[in-house]
Amino acid sequence: MNSDRLQLRAASVPRHINYPDLPISQRRAEIAAAIRDHQVIVLCGETGSGKTTQLPKICLELGRGIHGMIGHTQPRRIAARSVAARIASELKSPLGAHGIVGYKVRFSDHTPPKALIKLMTDGILLAETQSDPLFKQYDTLIIDEAHERSLNIDFLLGYLKQLLPKRPDLKLIITSATIDPASFSEHFNNCPIITVSGRTYPVEIRYRPLTVDTPEEVDEDEPTLLDAIVNAVDELRTNGPGDTLIFLSGEREIHETADALTAHLGNKADILPLYARLSNEQQQKIFELSSRPRIILSTNVAETSLTVPNIRYVIDPGLARISRYSPRTKVQRLPIEPVSQASANQRSGRCGRVMAGICIRLYAEDDFASRPLFTEPEILRTNLASVILQMRYLRLGAIEDFPFLQRPGGKLIADGYQTLLELSALDRHNNLTPIGRQLARLPVDPRIGRMILAAQHEGVLDDVLIIAAALSVQDPRVRPLDKQQAADTQHALFRDEHSDFLSYLKLWHWYQDNAKNLSTNKLRKLCEQHFLSFTRLREWRDIHTQLLEIIDELNLRKQGPQHAPRPKLRPLKKKPHPPQAPAPPSSAPPTHSTRSPS
Repeated sequence: MNSDRLQLRAASVPRHINYPDLPISQRRAEIAAAIRDHQVIVLCGETGSGKTTQLPKICLELGRGIHGMIGHTQPRRIAARSVAARIASELKSPLGAHGIVGYKVRFSDHTPPKALIKLMTDGILLAETQSDPLFKQYDTLIIDEAHERSLNIDFLLGYLKQLLPKRPDLKLIITSATIDPASFSEHFNNCPIITVSGRTYPVEIRYRPLTVDTPEEVDEDEPTLLDAIVNAVDELRTNGPGDTLIFLSGEREIHETADALTAHLGNKADILPLYARLSNEQQQKIFELSSRPRIILSTNVAETSLTVPNIRYVIDPGLARISRYSPRTKVQRLPIEPVSQASANQRSGRCGRVMAGICIRLYAEDDFASRPLFTEPEILRTNLASVILQMRYLRLGAIEDFPFLQRPGGKLIADGYQTLLELSALDRHNNLTPIGRQLARLPVDPRIGRMILAAQHEGVLDDVLIIAAALSVQDPRVRPLDKQQAADTQHALFRDEHSDFLSYLKLWHWYQDNAKNLSTNKLRKLCEQHFLSFTRLREWRDIHTQLLEIIDELNLRKQGPQHAPRPKLRPLKKKPHPPQAPAPPSSAPPTHSTRSPS
């Protein structure tokens, strides 16, 4: 970077940086000294400490962000956007465009040329290892919420451990809730740990266990859980006014709970959903104050990644969807499981920040005591084919020798190698093949990527790109519990009797045809009438566009458009059979066929 540009970047730093009254603000001199004197530090901050929003400002005052950006990762897109907006507001800078704070999430890059601070998901930073393996565009990296131990975070921490000796000028700050910070310190040669307390009031824990004992029973008898939630809401309302945060395991559970609470409370409260796939406009509603009590229904996105303001009460069923891979069945599932003690404590810590709070746990106290202390890291329960493929592509050596915080088990590693061997991504000596190099460029599961490469050979690339993108998002078809028959009737329009994959093609063409002729609002309403998620359809389209761009870069469409005859829509019948469930992405067989196993 030339001297003129450096001077321009230095001149764009605000002269006076103000700090709100947060615990971390009182420790900023100590934190700044630790960052200045060490290449790596671990900042352990309790809920409400302000670590996420104030750390980049401390780095700016140290002169960081001039020779390269301050990269700041978040586990989820919703957090990356909201944190960027908050930091930009505190620095009195516009977000993106002409400001000094930007953000980048999948399909959306709002990083201005003169950005000093860049918020992003950890997946974005991981993807940048392909184009910028030395992270030269950054002089400081903040890996936030590292205690979540997602696959991306563990891979990044291992990658950075190898990179830091090559980049002595790069500063690394790892932030964590009060969950095993010593493991991060030990991983980086016993780097210093700074602990900052949170600003919280006392939180009373109440246990109101359900009569059922297992997640499977809860899933089969959801009205019992709904009744317990409604009863807990009524109990909390007797303790005075305040907003309530309810943790639920998924979008379907959120919508069903919203319907039950709306029927029970009428207009006595504002009921707001919160999950990662909501539009940005819908997500911003949780930050808007209301004259009525608010009830926020959230997935675990509100557990650590996002702070919902003015929460006085929390209701915790103690469940979450946890991704698990079975080497025996070769299927990645999302079963509903009890959360760990650490997750339960994080949830209860979301209240009591504005006044004394109450958390109602819908399970027994001895159940809580019997749960594991921490959530098992994702790398110990996931298919490792993608990880091995990227490591080979980036020439990071064997996965067995990579410096993970916790090394995955031998069965998972062997299964990952076997999957890549079956896909012809590796040869018998575990070396990357030409097919493997192409697969590494595709932002999808290797098995889905193999379908795309096979489709080019079979002459049906255009259609399989649509199907591959569909398998990379949640099913856009929605079946509300109280409207299943109506949803099935509408979905029958897209159903193909021979193949679920052809059903995807019918749905795609229907959506594309209407998108050309309708405004966004009219298209959204049409999707609702057909029980389709507009957000998921849009994400399907975005992934398809991304795949098209990469396919063109790989020159796979040199033979021109390749597609089969367009499937026709079925006329609606009064009593259609419900559509077959599509094969989940992780179970897609490594073959050249585009036909569903069913």
